[in-house]
Amino acid sequence: MPTRFIAIWFRHLQTDWSIRRQPELREVPFVLAAPDHGRMKITAANIPAQAQGIDTGMAVADARALVPSLQVLDEVAGLSEKLLTALGHWCIRYTPVAAIDPPDGLILDISGCSHLWGGEVPYLEDIRSRLRDFGYDVRAAIADTIGAAWAVARYGRVTPVVPPYEQQAHLLPLPPAALRLDPEVLERLHKLGLYQVGSFINMPRSALRRRFGQGLLQRLDQALGMEPEIPAPLQRPEPYEERLPSLEPIMTATGITIALERLLEALCRRLQKEEKGLRNARLKCYRVDNEVQEVSIGTNRPSHNSRHLFKLFDQHISQIAPGLGIELFVLEASRVEAVSTAQEALWSRAGNLDDRMVAELLDRLTGKIGAGIVHRYLPDQHHWPERSFKQAPSLQESPGIAWRTDRPRPIRLLAEPALIEVSAPIPDYPPMLFRYKGELHRVKKADGPERIEREWWLETGAHRDYYCVEDEKGQRYWLFRLGHYDVDQPHQWFIHGFFA
Repeated sequence: MPTRFIAIWFRHLQTDWSIRRQPELREVPFVLAAPDHGRMKITAANIPAQAQGIDTGMAVADARALVPSLQVLDEVAGLSEKLLTALGHWCIRYTPVAAIDPPDGLILDISGCSHLWGGEVPYLEDIRSRLRDFGYDVRAAIADTIGAAWAVARYGRVTPVVPPYEQQAHLLPLPPAALRLDPEVLERLHKLGLYQVGSFINMPRSALRRRFGQGLLQRLDQALGMEPEIPAPLQRPEPYEERLPSLEPIMTATGITIALERLLEALCRRLQKEEKGLRNARLKCYRVDNEVQEVSIGTNRPSHNSRHLFKLFDQHISQIAPGLGIELFVLEASRVEAVSTAQEALWSRAGNLDDRMVAELLDRLTGKIGAGIVHRYLPDQHHWPERSFKQAPSLQESPGIAWRTDRPRPIRLLAEPALIEVSAPIPDYPPMLFRYKGELHRVKKADGPERIEREWWLETGAHRDYYCVEDEKGQRYWLFRLGHYDVDQPHQWFIHGFFA
């Protein structure tokens, strides 16, 4: 399948935008102007002004001499690029690859997209009619190359859809300017009487290079498809993406559900074929009023189970506001990983982290309660308690070391040790009682001390002597004294954790 491109030309981009903001200017001759070497120069003119001989590049004073009633508006700096960027993002509903072509055009890579609208002719007509409804005077064309589409959109007079592999025949009658050549090259071509592409396209390449430079050959090769030309997309499409346009705007939750099911089935078939599963996915709903509604999900392990993924999305469908209707659904898998093909033990019904049902349960809990609720931790190679564990990025990651079991460790560890008041009979003994958050605890049992030295290669400071203590209510705590006992300085005690 050949690549196919659409080139869109906004013939009066800035003045059309001004008319959208001020409809009363539609029938009035007006121009946009900017200062240039001490004079006001016209940068854009609307159709009524052009009909009276006014065009870009003229001085405002000369234009007013021709049309005394001419209205002059100040040009907004950078307006063209901002408008093209916004229009390019709007065009993403038609193709995932849209690029701006300053100062007044867009380039769309539509390879494999037009069949969703019933073919290239209705596809192109739908884009043009929608843009014209917005108030923009546009011309557009489809061809195998960006250069050919650009040329036909601006200079073509026959058909805006160039059949595959026939760009050369459509380029022959066009003027050299259709090749996007530099002004000095165009001037030399005109001096030699070369007013059509067909008058020099078959000349020896060495002669063309010598007289007009390599730029002419490059533009010619790009238009003919002999040299690739890749547009710079406004939004880089995800490698795993499915799109579903709707013939009529979707305004019901049932319609959204059906569209989501179809997208998930198509995406999961592809993922399963490639032995991959998604970890993060996003559903984008493009509304007819140019608003985009988004919902996203995440999984704890790669999955291509469409039923499970639909359940995760189903919890968020109520957040989608269809407004006047949704015309395009896009499902993106922003993070994809390989799926483990390890054999399942059919004789074992004990659940573990390798069990798909356990992972799917965690996904549903995360979807209902919120992200950041379910965590998995692995032991880390540090003695200091705050650094002795790390959060696992996935359920599949295996620990590098085993959990320490030779010493008791609390089930809950405070993020920061809390200072407490302690009474101890002898400085090196465990405390008799301590006060934490205003509550007095009398120690009935104690075990320790366990000395944990600070990791000097990471930070400096005193060591800790930890004690496991139990109060009169049977609750157990992990306390420590910071550093050696010093008669001249009061020693500090902290609570660091709680046992079950």
